[in-house]
Amino acid sequence: MPEPVPTIRNIAITALPHVLEARDLTARITAFLDARGVRSAHSSLYDEGFRRQVKAKEFDILLALGGDGTMLRAGHLCGPAQVPILGINLGRFGFLTEVEQDQWEMYIPRLLSGDYRLERRMMLSAEQWRGGEHLGTWDVLNEVVVGRGQILRPVHLTAHVDGRFLTTYVADALIAATPTGSTAYALAAGGPILPPELRNILLVAVAPHLSLDRAIVLAEGSSVSIIVHTDHQAVLSVDGQAPVVLADGDRVEAHASEHTVQFVRFQDPGYFYRSLTPHMSQNPSSGDHQ
Repeated sequence: MPEPVPTIRNIAITALPHVLEARDLTARITAFLDARGVRSAHSSLYDEGFRRQVKAKEFDILLALGGDGTMLRAGHLCGPAQVPILGINLGRFGFLTEVEQDQWEMYIPRLLSGDYRLERRMMLSAEQWRGGEHLGTWDVLNEVVVGRGQILRPVHLTAHVDGRFLTTYVADALIAATPTGSTAYALAAGGPILPPELRNILLVAVAPHLSLDRAIVLAEGSSVSIIVHTDHQAVLSVDGQAPVVLADGDRVEAHASEHTVQFVRFQDPGYFYRSLTPHMSQNPSSGDHQ
């Protein structure tokens, strides 16, 4: 039996405020919903009042107008709140979005009628420890990266899986990625592509030097601990956010989160494989649009 989907009565809309086409599209979608008696509110993901409303589950769904960066930020907010996300692509790549900018009038009626499914994406919980002191926790949709800072020298990183020693990497960085993140930085570093419905952690070293140079897919439910050994700058970065400076001996732990991100999908589950070749061969970031 298909999973029942929520009835849509209240919709949140978010977009980057400085993007002119996003403001225009937000106004058009708002008018479209108003004409059908659907309540909506729109604001930036950086608006604390708006964020509180989403966390309080005042909305049945969030429309994210933008690219994959917008989808990541929306996921950080909506995953813990269990609010589904529909991505409308205004960006360059749009691997996580579902609807193209010129298709929204076709798909929003299907959303309102319940003609969609929810795709659940695994999140990670990442923690920073210094000795016995807990310094921070982050929700992660793509990846945790532990690596060197601005000084162009590799760091030594000791990795443990489920409390057991795995190996010591001498590398620019070590990536612990979700299946969603397997098509992001981990892919650029030579890692495999994982189907989005999996709940495994992927470990990929970046520029390893005389170290294990093969990606490792951990068993479902496994956790990883990464200990930094360095006499120069090392950093932690979560989903491409601003880096957190790490000290020698700091430990970063990552494991499957209790939260999942719910993406609205209108396509059948096979869409993921059908979209791989177009995305891989026509990366808009490269400037090659043949």
